[in-house]
Amino acid sequence: MADVNAPVVLITGTSTGIGLETAVGAARAGWRTVATLRDPDRAGPLRAAADAAGVGDLLEVRRLDVVDESSVTACVADVVARHGRLDAVVNNAGAGHVGTLERETVDDVRAVLEVNFFGVLHVTRAALPHLRAANGRLITVTSVGGVVGQPFNEAYCAAKFAVEGFMESLAPVAATVGVSVCVVEPGAVASEFVANVGIDADTAVAAAGPYGPALRAYLGRSAAAFAAAQSPAEAAAAVVATLTDPEPAPRVQTSPAARQFVAVKLADTDGLAVTALTANWLH
Repeated sequence: MADVNAPVVLITGTSTGIGLETAVGAARAGWRTVATLRDPDRAGPLRAAADAAGVGDLLEVRRLDVVDESSVTACVADVVARHGRLDAVVNNAGAGHVGTLERETVDDVRAVLEVNFFGVLHVTRAALPHLRAANGRLITVTSVGGVVGQPFNEAYCAAKFAVEGFMESLAPVAATVGVSVCVVEPGAVASEFVANVGIDADTAVAAAGPYGPALRAYLGRSAAAFAAAQSPAEAAAAVVATLTDPEPAPRVQTSPAARQFVAVKLADTDGLAVTALTANWLH
């Protein structure tokens, strides 16, 4: 039987990958886990994983579309009405994007920001009053791309940079009312996140015009990186550890490789180290 006094966590984007593994891991750690996703019809693998782990009674599935503010507020209100509390939120939902500004529209960029930045804000804003009441925790899964700008990831990195800046600024303010704020930064993770970007290399290169040769080199380098990527379960373990740590760090990387990559930027006061590193990806 599930413990009715267990702390309650709401996690977004749990249909696959890090979100699915985090939801199962949080339930395994004893949290009443509200696993949300845009389309509950895709919850089969999540439910199966929870049942296989023996935590199906601690996990419930709810619909939440982060870009639909009414969906967010309704879901958060329903969770609090059902459980009487909300102790933590994990902002995990997001979408990848590959492109460069001259070859796409501003609306394309805006759509990336809607999911990866404003979606986080919708959930955070709805949850904060309840996290205050619980002296709770707000965790946002960002990316090493929220620290290091990466070629052909302009819109995606812009959104993740925005999330990192927002959360870094919010953290001391939220702390004054008892809420801890953390970001978790995965590097390359072998999940459906990459497949969902929907890039056909030959088509993309042909459409890239003068940027084609650089894009082909970048896509080749990315394919090699993701072939040796961290598993979703390994990345999720860092998220769950941040959820359960009595005093978590404000910034957490999910692997030594991610930590090393982020460190290049954080020690790079003039920007030369980062640009030298990422320029090599295009040749």
